[in-house]
Amino acid sequence: MGIAVALGGGAALGWAHIGVLRALQENGIPIRAAAGTSIGALAAVAYAAGKLDPLERIARSANWLRVLSYLDIHFRPGAMLGGRGILRDLEMHFARLQFQELLIPSAAVACDLVAGTPVIIDRGPVNPAIMASIAIPGLFRPVQFDGKFLVDGGVVMPVPVAAARRIAPKYPVLSVNLQGDYHGRRVASSIRARPTRNHPSMAVVRASTMLLMAELARHSLALDPPDYALTLPVGHVEIHDFTRADELIAIGRRTVEAHIDEIRALVGRPPRQAVRR
Repeated sequence: MGIAVALGGGAALGWAHIGVLRALQENGIPIRAAAGTSIGALAAVAYAAGKLDPLERIARSANWLRVLSYLDIHFRPGAMLGGRGILRDLEMHFARLQFQELLIPSAAVACDLVAGTPVIIDRGPVNPAIMASIAIPGLFRPVQFDGKFLVDGGVVMPVPVAAARRIAPKYPVLSVNLQGDYHGRRVASSIRARPTRNHPSMAVVRASTMLLMAELARHSLALDPPDYALTLPVGHVEIHDFTRADELIAIGRRTVEAHIDEIRALVGRPPRQAVRR
């Protein structure tokens, strides 16, 4: 009896996953496995390791100075950010933890930059898997892992339903999509409100990028349909704004509460058959 969760990528929007997981816990929904992409991988592994409390403390205490210290800006060849602060915190909380030692099955999704395929990591050390899953191309360097050059899993699997099914084939999958609220995004709303005016180039680029991410998530879910899908209304928050954890965690909680009857109905239900590609 229980469910598996597939936590999608979305940079700072991922703080909302904390609220989702808290609300599932408080409503007695047994989470038997957790897979995640990018920031979702961090939330999934933290939950599976019994370390959601430290992650929530980090999220709620984040300010711009702390965020900059985590990112380690350096503009060296191959990446703009070093990420040494992130790695330092991962080492502090997960040390030499292996996936096999987690309390429930968990997985982090990255992308093999050479093969162009998703890589589902559910064995071996946790820290390099998370670093690979959050390695946004151009911002962080690719992570060498198991002979592969890995980058952010959101490039190929923004909502990791297939990963959740692989590690927990007997349980129905609840997916959490952070990219689906395109119409709620501020930049999209500003262009929609003034359709006949010229818009700054960066606004057009940002709106187009957000639309691309939303469509990629939609197609990912169409290829691997979950047993129940949640799309969080977080489009009004910029994906780089890590200082709005209180608001995002509350949104995650409210969304689960609004759908709790449907989520309860998942528990004990046979899972949907995996889609064959």
